[in-house]
Amino acid sequence: MIKKLPKSKIEFEITVVWKDWEKYLDQAAAELSSEIKIPGFRPGKAPRSIVEKRIGKSVVLNEAAEKAVRKSYRDFVLKEKLEVIGSPKIEVKKLEEGEDLEYKAEAAVMPEITVKGEHKKGIKKINEEFSKKTFETNEDDLKLELEKLAGSRVKLVTVRRETKDGDSVEIDFEVLVGGVPIENGKSKNHPLIIGRGVFIPGFEDQIVGMKEGEEKEFELSFPEDYHKKDLAGKVAVFKVKMNLVQERQIPEVDDDFAKSLGNFENLEALKKNIREGMEHESKHKAQDERRVKYIDKIIENSEVDLPEILIQEETEKMMHEFEHQIQSMGMNLDDYLLKLKKDKKELEKDWEDQARKRVISALAISQIARDEEIMVDSKEVEAEMNKTLAYYKKVKDAEKNIDMERLYSYSKGILENEKVFEMLEKMK
Repeated sequence: MIKKLPKSKIEFEITVVWKDWEKYLDQAAAELSSEIKIPGFRPGKAPRSIVEKRIGKSVVLNEAAEKAVRKSYRDFVLKEKLEVIGSPKIEVKKLEEGEDLEYKAEAAVMPEITVKGEHKKGIKKINEEFSKKTFETNEDDLKLELEKLAGSRVKLVTVRRETKDGDSVEIDFEVLVGGVPIENGKSKNHPLIIGRGVFIPGFEDQIVGMKEGEEKEFELSFPEDYHKKDLAGKVAVFKVKMNLVQERQIPEVDDDFAKSLGNFENLEALKKNIREGMEHESKHKAQDERRVKYIDKIIENSEVDLPEILIQEETEKMMHEFEHQIQSMGMNLDDYLLKLKKDKKELEKDWEDQARKRVISALAISQIARDEEIMVDSKEVEAEMNKTLAYYKKVKDAEKNIDMERLYSYSKGILENEKVFEMLEKMK
């Protein structure tokens, strides 16, 4: 009999008759004897009676019982079609040679979730608000985008005049405090655009007017709120040599500029293309925000008793995602955590609420798919899988690096979620 417990756990008792588990005694003895040296016998070949004398009968009995528990537990789970999560907690009630083995098992199972129909009213309201939004690009935003585009096509022309605001320059510099060079305070042919304010206040004012080959020495104070506390407020000597002065010639935004970018007949065609792109991005961003609101509304109307292991697994997944993100930025996770003055456990603790929300939303969306009989066929899943497999040059590489069964399940989940969201977006 299966007893339901809080936090989506179940408890049940299993009896393994003696004739079904006595066979494990010889297996257990053979495995244990392979780990110890018994004079006169090759590893794993000593008779059970000799092994029991050497290490104790109870050790062999417990090892055999463990094998019997694993097999009977697995058979019971399959027979009852239980969706267990993680490892079970086993409590042996009776363990004696010649007697039936009795034990109690406690395990977490996939929770049952109920999504109350009230969420539909909230979804319809969200859709009504979204339908009133406009995504037209105003002229100021369009102008700014054109200026950025023109700035990315700037032409650099070397000049022999004095530097002025907007010029691109290359300088050698050295920074000293108290006559001692500071850490990372020296650079050769350092690129700089005058007017960007990359250095501390006052630095660019000092080098404006310098010519190629000119050297200059001046004093400046680091700001009181400077990010490096050991330099904050201190007076520093800057030694600068101007190596190169280039005028940044930004192209005029006209028909010729539009034609130079590709298949644009004139400036109006370019503007139309940019405007459509900006409006698409704006609409896509708003749609993402709408879907976040869907999830909040669905969670608000969901009832579920989550097992702790699901939350734990989700926080671990979030940690792996975060670590990958940190590494892609060229940073080390341990160093990053050191700056935060936190360890992984503390960070995972901070993420528990977010992890709980992610788990509930995944379960709820899956339940809505079942309730609404939303199906994903195998051809669609295979097409989605191929998008992932396309990153691998050879099929063998994919098979070696990817769990295909897990990829199938993941791809199916992606498509199922998308169909649920599309269904929600049509609610009126």
